[in-house]
Amino acid sequence: MKVLLVSATKLEVAPILSNFIFKEKIGENFERYSFEHNHTVDVLITGVSMVAMAYKMGKYLNKSYDVAINLGICGAFNKNLKIGEVVHVATDKFSELGVEDGERFLSLIDIDLLEESDYPITEGELKNNFLLPDEVRKLQQVKGITVNTVTGMEETISSVKHRFNPDVETMEGGAFMYACLKENVPFFQIRAISNYVTQRDKSQWNIPLAVKNVNETVLGILEKLVLD
Repeated sequence: MKVLLVSATKLEVAPILSNFIFKEKIGENFERYSFEHNHTVDVLITGVSMVAMAYKMGKYLNKSYDVAINLGICGAFNKNLKIGEVVHVATDKFSELGVEDGERFLSLIDIDLLEESDYPITEGELKNNFLLPDEVRKLQQVKGITVNTVTGMEETISSVKHRFNPDVETMEGGAFMYACLKENVPFFQIRAISNYVTQRDKSQWNIPLAVKNVNETVLGILEKLVLD
């Protein structure tokens, strides 16, 4: 099996690397490892933002991969999700992509620049319609949005909840999903909750717990995949 493991930062993916055997450097922030003897895991660090993710995915994603996994942390709008909980982002949207018209926000679909189901968009969303293994299906399945600016003002939070009702937000997830859908490469976006989306207060965050949990979960997914 050949796996592409993608993360925005080295911090988010570092714990899992001790389970792999380093083979070679194959590009900028792109390294090849072996796993369970005869399986290949290519680890790609893209940098933060959907632009960085889109560039690196466009450069390195190809159909030789059996699966691509985006591993990372995220903020949660949904307070029923616990800090440290690991989720699978089953749908995603580029929440800021559109135009402002007075006090209204209009998406590209609203202004007829994009069809409601213009692949890889399905009913206005990016959806993971690939067959999911049990280890992924048993996770909480959530709705995500991808943003350039992390949400932290009460007015913005209220507006985003009203328009999209998302469970979580990231700065790269939608770009990852878009690339995988366009290339028809099976994928999972696996995230752990590091904080709630509120006015920025890092004292309430728990990045170490989120990183620990998401790495343990992705390792379990990989072990299950190679056994199957």
